[in-house]
Amino acid sequence: MKTFINELLDEYVEKFNQPQFIAADPISIPHQYSQLQDIEIAALFAAVLAWGKRSLIIKKCQELMQLMDNSPYDFIRNHQDQDLKSLLHFKHRTFNTTDLLYFIHFLRHHYQQHHSLETAFLQHHSASALHVGKALEGFFSYFFSLPEAPTRTQKHISTPAKKSACKRINMFLRWMVRKDDKGVDFGIWKNIAPHQLICPLDIHVERVAKKLNLLTRKNPDWQAALALTEKLRLLSPEDPVRYDFALFGLGISHYFD
Repeated sequence: MKTFINELLDEYVEKFNQPQFIAADPISIPHQYSQLQDIEIAALFAAVLAWGKRSLIIKKCQELMQLMDNSPYDFIRNHQDQDLKSLLHFKHRTFNTTDLLYFIHFLRHHYQQHHSLETAFLQHHSASALHVGKALEGFFSYFFSLPEAPTRTQKHISTPAKKSACKRINMFLRWMVRKDDKGVDFGIWKNIAPHQLICPLDIHVERVAKKLNLLTRKNPDWQAALALTEKLRLLSPEDPVRYDFALFGLGISHYFD
């Protein structure tokens, strides 16, 4: 028998997990592409830059994609040094040129050796893992393993090792891993299971989760993200993060205001 919370969340998943959700959300950026690597790169930047109003995030991401000739994978793999000059004035909040140039450097390094960005998360991940915590820690270590890695850029890739809720990277993984018939999330990665994902804990999700008593922890940290996801697993063991749509949707709809 479904509870009120279960019914409410299912209703809002159905309402927001729809193709019309895409246009006003940063996920619209990777949806401009069809090639695997273009989707991965556009999605990573869209997730990392997801600070502030969604309309501004989309605008800045569009600007960045245009600076990469709207072909991010080709730009990453084949750019010459002079091609980077057009990027030197790009900035979004605390993400600046230093950060952008290192992201491009890392991605070129990775794609020279791997077909997909998925492998960057798999070194410390296993099919038996309860969740992606170790994969996130491994990705952080790998991302900053190159000698040129600037310390300042570490603020843009979170890790559970620093107790962060890892909102943006968890959102990125949701986009890459979840797959259903709605067409919002991509589901193009096959070696991480949907039940291993952790719910992205943004301000809307946190506020609604507390209203519904799905979250009691005061600080929105890694333990809070784990605790919330555990509650969501009770409602949907195989796909707990589907409820990210509902919690976010209830938040921006001002359901509890």
